[in-house]
Formats: sequence, structure tokens, C-alpha cells
Amino acid sequence: MIARTVSKNPRTTRGDLVNDLQRAGTKVTKATISNTLRHQGLKSCSARRVPLLKPVHVQARLKFAREHLDDPEEDWENVIWSDETKIELFGKNSTRRVWRKKNAELHPKNTIPTVKHGGGNIMLWGCFSAKGPGRLIRVKERMNRAMYREILSDNLLPSARALKMKRGWVFQHDNDPKHTARATKEWLRKKHFKVLEWPSQSPDLNPIENLWRELKVRVAQRQPQNITALEEICMEEWAKIPATCDGVKELVAHLKEHIAEGRLVKCP
Repeated sequence: MIARTVSKNPRTTRGDLVNDLQRAGTKVTKATISNTLRHQGLKSCSARRVPLLKPVHVQARLKFAREHLDDPEEDWENVIWSDETKIELFGKNSTRRVWRKKNAELHPKNTIPTVKHGGGNIMLWGCFSAKGPGRLIRVKERMNRAMYREILSDNLLPSARALKMKRGWVFQHDNDPKHTARATKEWLRKKHFKVLEWPSQSPDLNPIENLWRELKVRVAQRQPQNITALEEICMEEWAKIPATCDGVKELVAHLKEHIAEGRLVKCP
């Protein structure tokens, strides 16, 4: 009964199970429930946050997968990935725990759909390629289209030069309105940048998310006490990633694995 219940609803808590069994005339402890589920290959984990996908998003991701399934790894290594993120000064976003088996973290029952632009205290823009991180900057004002183009002008090309990108390198950003504005597209065209067509609602597909996660863990460990320290620590830890993060190149390789395994077309 216990395994069957959490299989139907992975968000069931041990307390819920204790109460259900008591109502059925069986008295058990939370420890017994944990042991029983562990023997069934289930453990309590934080629910993975994933984008909230509509059918149109699923179709776009499927199209992207079909178009790039056979791309050689060296093509992905010639991409500069970019994104913005927010980092909180104190605390962590709330989590939900679910009972799941190994390698089932992305099953819709075990995830929490999210939308963009959650909380946070400072916003950062950064980029990276398989050769390592590019520039990281703090965005101190509300970003608009003109500011975004200024960020690209001041940081994208210098990053490409520093990373020694091959001729014909490709730039990736998501479908935020600032990124897809006509003026931005025209600016990119005049600069002769090749832009990777990107499916909407796919932040989970961008390998830079792994670097953001790495950065946030490192920053939290240093426990900054004010905004100035938070910014300084972010920059310091980002600069250390090439020397300490063995998986920078592997982050890009994982993208091909996502495509091959069909993860980007699963819809909650």
C-alpha cells in the first residue's frame, strides 16, 4: 500500500502515510515507512523545478530535437551560451520533496513547473562555451532592449575573443522579448552573428543552467552578508570555475544526451 500510494502521488509525506495507515487500523512509524520505501528503491528528494510546458512548447522542442539530433559534438562546442539569473542574498527558494526512484527526477510527477523571473537580490548576465566561462556582469537596473544590446556589445565579442572561438561561432540566447526585439535582431544581423534558433520555455535545455547552479552553491557556502559582498563573491567564484569545475566542456556534451534521450519533449 505504501509504495502504491507514493507511486500515484510522489508528494505524499510520511506523516500522510502514517495517518492513512492509522485510519486503516495499522500503526507504523515514520522510520518504518522510510525503510519500506527505501527497500522499494524510493528515496525522498527535492522536486526538480522544470519549465511549465504547453503543447506549443512541446512541439517546438520536438522540432529542435529533430533538427539537431545528429549534429556532431564539435558544433555544440562552437556555441556561446548566454542567460540571465538572479541570486539571493539570504535563504533559498522553497523546495518540495518527492519519493522517486533513481534517474526518475525529470518524470512530470517528480517536478515542480515554474515560470521565469522568480525572486532574488541581484541580476547577473553571463556567457560560456565549451572552452570555459566568458564574461559575467551585474545588471543593476531593470534591463530593457537597449540595455541588452549594450551588454552584448560590451561583453559578447570580448568573451568570444577571450575564449578563442572558431570562425563562424554561434550565439545562443532564449526568446525573451528583449532578445527577439526587431532592433536586437537587426543589431545581431549587422554584427554578422549567427544565432541559434531556440525553443521557448526551455531554460532547462541551456547548459549554462549548470554553471548557474555551481555558482549559487559556491556563493551560498561563503555566506555574503550584504549586496556588495554578494556581487564580489559572485565574480570571484565565476572566475574560479575554469580551474575548479571539471565539467565545463561536459555541460555542452550533456545537451546532445538530452536530445538523444528525448527529455526535451516531455510535457508535465
